[in-house]
Amino acid sequence: MVAPLRLGVAGLGTVGIGVVQIVQRHADLIAARAGRAVVITAVSARDRSRNRDADLSGYAWEADPVALAQRDDIDVFVELMGGSEGPARDATEAAIAAGKDVVTANKALLAHHGHALALASEAAGRVIRFEAAVAGGIPVIKALTEGLAGNALRRVMGVMNGTCNYILTRMQSAGLPYDQVFEEARQLGYLEADPNLDVGGIDAGHKLALLAAIAFGTKVSFDAVELEGIGAISIDDIRRAADMGFRIKLLGVAQMTGRGLEQRMTPCLVPEGHPLGQLQGGTNMVVLEGDAVGQIVLRGPGAGSGPTASAVLADVIDIARGIRTPTFGVPAAALVVPTPARTSTPAPWYLRMTLLDKPGALAKIATALGEAGISIDRMRQYGHQGVQAPVLIVTHKATRDDVDTAMARFAATGVLVGEPVAIRIEEV
Repeated sequence: MVAPLRLGVAGLGTVGIGVVQIVQRHADLIAARAGRAVVITAVSARDRSRNRDADLSGYAWEADPVALAQRDDIDVFVELMGGSEGPARDATEAAIAAGKDVVTANKALLAHHGHALALASEAAGRVIRFEAAVAGGIPVIKALTEGLAGNALRRVMGVMNGTCNYILTRMQSAGLPYDQVFEEARQLGYLEADPNLDVGGIDAGHKLALLAAIAFGTKVSFDAVELEGIGAISIDDIRRAADMGFRIKLLGVAQMTGRGLEQRMTPCLVPEGHPLGQLQGGTNMVVLEGDAVGQIVLRGPGAGSGPTASAVLADVIDIARGIRTPTFGVPAAALVVPTPARTSTPAPWYLRMTLLDKPGALAKIATALGEAGISIDRMRQYGHQGVQAPVLIVTHKATRDDVDTAMARFAATGVLVGEPVAIRIEEV
C-alpha cells in the first residue's frame, strides 16, 4: 500500500482554506487520481483563534511557518502566505533544506528569488511547483511545460490582473471615471493592501516574468519588465478607443527578438472582436504562440479561493503521481541570463492630446510626427472646450522610441495643453 502524501499548509487565508476544503471534500477523488491518499497533517497561520469556516481540529498547528516546513510528518510544504521576503522566503528555504517538495502560489517570491530557489531544490532532488502563482485557475504553467513542450515559443501575452480588467471594463460599461471605479474596487476588496501592486502593473509583471522564463529558457528577470499602470487611463480614452473598435487592456507581452528579451506590462488597445477585447470583469486570459501549434487562448478566473486552490491541488497531485519536472521546465543550471531589450517591435499608436484652438495647431503636431518618422493613419477632433480642442490620432506602425521623440517635439510646438497620452495598439 502506498503511503499518503502528507501536506503542511502555511497560510490559512482565502486560498489556504480553499485547499483545506478541497482536500476534505474530495479525498476519495484525489486519492483515485493521484494513486495514493493526500492528507494534511499540519498547518500554520498567524491567528489561531480566527474563524475560518473549516474544521482544522485534526491538524497539528505551528505558529512559526519555518517550524512547519521542518516537521518530519510532512512531505510537501504548501506556501500560501505571500510576499517576496520574510516568513514566506524563510519557510520555503527551510522546507527545501529539510528535503521537502514545495507548492506555492507566491508569484512575488518566485519573481525575485525563483532561480536561487530552483537551484537549491533541484540540487536537493526536490521540486517546486507554482501553477497557482500565475493566472489563478488557468493551467498555463502546465500548458507551457507539458502541452507545448515541443514548440519554440514566439510570444506570450495576456491579461493577468483581474482587478485592472475589472476597473477598465467597469469604466467602459458604466461610463464612470477611473477614480470612482478604483474606489468601488477597493470597497469590494479587489485591491491589494498596496493598490499599486495591482493598478501599477507589478502583480501582473511578476506573472509575466515567470511565464517568460519558462517560455524562453531564461532566468527570471522581473527587473527588466517595462511597467506602466492604468492610472493615466481616462474615461475619454475608454470612449475614444471604443469609437474606433478597440478596448483598452493592461496587457503583458513577452517575446524573444534579435536584440534580446522584450517584456512589458502596459496598457494597450486590442481589437474589440478578439478574445482579449471581449474579456470582461476579473477574468484572466493568456495567449501562447508556438511555432508548431500557432496561437492558443486560455481563459478563466485569475483569483479566488476555489480557482487558486484548484491549481494548488493540481500541483500536489502531480507530486503524488511522481511527476518531477524542473521548476522552469529545464534544469535551473541551464537557464541563461537574458539580454533585456526595450520593446522595438513597431506597432500603430493611439495618441490623445489637447491643443490650443488656433490656426496651424494641427499642422505643427503633424510636422512633429513627420520629423520623428511617424505617419498618420486616422485623426479625429472632438468637441471644443472653450479655446481648447481635444484631438485623437492613430498612427501607422512606429516604435516606442519614435513615439517618445514625437512627444518630446510636441512640447516644443507651443500648441499643446497638458500632457499627451500614448497607448500602443497591439497586433494580437
